Amino acid sequence: MSWWQGEAPAVPAPRVGDEAELLLAARAGDAQAAHRLGRLHAQRGDRSAARHWWEMAASGGNVDSAFNLGIWHEKHGSLEEAVFWYERAAGTGDAEAAVNLATLLLEQRGDLETARGWFECAARAGSRPAARRLALICEDAGELNAAREWHRRAATDGDTACAHDLGFLAYSAGDDEETVRWWEFATRGGQADSAYYLGLFLQASRDPEAAETYFRLAAASEHPGAAAQLGGIALSRGDLRTARGWYERAAGAGRVEAQRMAGFVCVELGDSTGASHWFGRAAAGGDPEAAFNFGLLLIAEFGDLEGGRHWFREAALAGHHQAAVELGGLLTAAGQAGEARRWLADPPPPSWDRTAEPELYARAELAAAATGRRGGVSLAVPALTEVLGTWDLVTRPLHDHADVIAWLVARSGLHTSAIEHLAAVRVTLLRPGGAPWPSPAEIEHVLATARELRRRFGLR
Repeated sequence: MSWWQGEAPAVPAPRVGDEAELLLAARAGDAQAAHRLGRLHAQRGDRSAARHWWEMAASGGNVDSAFNLGIWHEKHGSLEEAVFWYERAAGTGDAEAAVNLATLLLEQRGDLETARGWFECAARAGSRPAARRLALICEDAGELNAAREWHRRAATDGDTACAHDLGFLAYSAGDDEETVRWWEFATRGGQADSAYYLGLFLQASRDPEAAETYFRLAAASEHPGAAAQLGGIALSRGDLRTARGWYERAAGAGRVEAQRMAGFVCVELGDSTGASHWFGRAAAGGDPEAAFNFGLLLIAEFGDLEGGRHWFREAALAGHHQAAVELGGLLTAAGQAGEARRWLADPPPPSWDRTAEPELYARAELAAAATGRRGGVSLAVPALTEVLGTWDLVTRPLHDHADVIAWLVARSGLHTSAIEHLAAVRVTLLRPGGAPWPSPAEIEHVLATARELRRRFGLR
């Protein structure tokens, strides 16, 4: 046990008056006295003397001294010596030494296999940090059953980060009961992210009242996503001032979509200055819709044609259809016919600008978060929302969805396989667990199908 960790020492802490007695005992071969003498020198800042006495104590079998020497060499000596002394302590069953040893081997040597073995020794001895590290290693290796088991051990021992991870593993496996169980557990332990994702899950499950409760819990811990969700809820109720307050909390934390929405609410409230501020921040953050609306605002409210042209151009370059059209008109009026023709002749295609149902957006964000864990490639929320929203839009006239694929094929003329692939991805997003999460390439493929489907149905 380390002398600087503030925990109860394995032996009584030495006092200055004990030094002569300890010195005699240590020289006579008393390992415990040598260990305490090393602690006394460490407290004085005499690292060299501390090392000397701990080496003597460790040679006499004192595990605490071996552990302290591991820390000493990790901070002041060599990696090889640190590993040597940690191995001495870990070999006797010291879980903390095993964790430190495994961490060194993994992070300094890249020796995953040996590190994993020591993490497992420590975890089986009851180390919660080791259980968590082992769970994450198993996740990275695709060993999900083992990952769940080690996460569960750590979570049951109070590790709320593991409980949060268990919620995501359960969600990806389609186990709704376990998802709720672990995110509730983590929320009670103060995990704001768990409260937020539980809110999204309840929203996706069409329980908006319960979802709002968890969003408020997360927002109380300054979670920007939860603040944005509460802004949307207030906006749906027509409470513009409350919506503005929530959106501005999220916007101030850097959420670009919340900055754009704060700008829209300010427009509705007649606050052009506030709208200019938030549209400007979102536009500078790369949001094309905000850039377009910032351009409109600068022209309509401030008479700033040059500023309007600038932001229309930025939005058009980012693929905003209406910005390209408006820019072409402004350039024509300004006598810049050449550039105007380029924008008007080949503007970007119209983008999806419909508001999806809250439960579809929630499913999209949950899927994006689940795929982005542990260094994965996160699926894009707007793309997922467009896929789900398109299916919802084109199938809305149907009363009986039993033969929906055949109906879509007949109405659109698209190949059956394309519609079936779109349907399969949609089912995975709405009811995870039946198939692996789609890849980004799959999403691009079904997104193209969704857009073609809308075009053939005459829908934007």
